[in-house]
Amino acid sequence: MPTPALPAPGLRERKRQQTLDHLAQTAYRLFETLGYDAVTMEQIAAQADVSKGTLYNHFPVKEALLAHRFHTELAASAAELLPALRAQPDFAKRLKRVLHASAHWSESNRAYLGPYLRYRLSTLRADDGTEKSPRSGMQALFEGLIAQGQAAGQLRTDLSAERLAHQLQFLHLGALLRWLDLPGASLRKEFDALLSLFVQGAAAPGNAP
Repeated sequence: MPTPALPAPGLRERKRQQTLDHLAQTAYRLFETLGYDAVTMEQIAAQADVSKGTLYNHFPVKEALLAHRFHTELAASAAELLPALRAQPDFAKRLKRVLHASAHWSESNRAYLGPYLRYRLSTLRADDGTEKSPRSGMQALFEGLIAQGQAAGQLRTDLSAERLAHQLQFLHLGALLRWLDLPGASLRKEFDALLSLFVQGAAAPGNAP
């Protein structure tokens, strides 16, 4: 899974990113201190020492602040995980490593996953079909794993890596939602069931179509 080098951002973009990070970090500290539901956008603006207009210009709702922080964390986690993934011998083991890392991260952030997922589902596409908000990076990671598995002859190639990754992402979402709805459930077990379903299908042994 090569990681192509991206051009270095210019000064204006670096400053914009610093502002986004500052606002998201300030919001998250308030969420942790006061509780997510209790925090208002006005409190976030005041704590971050910016005008309400500046805050709303970058983040229209507090769920967007949460998404920015989560996506930053996920990007860093994915980069740290790449060497371990390269050491795995096949697609199934690489995907299992990713899913177990996702389970660990999700368990640490369970209190915020409900609002985050609702926000992400509400901002998937604009009317013109474009993305309404930045993505988490999971689809790109899944697509890279699938493309590598296809190149190695481990996965079917009649469906594109992009299409398979799209389906896998919704299986991932379904497992998360089921786990959130079942107190005491094991997210690792939910993800292991997802892995089996994606790799082996739902047909009983000997009854595959």
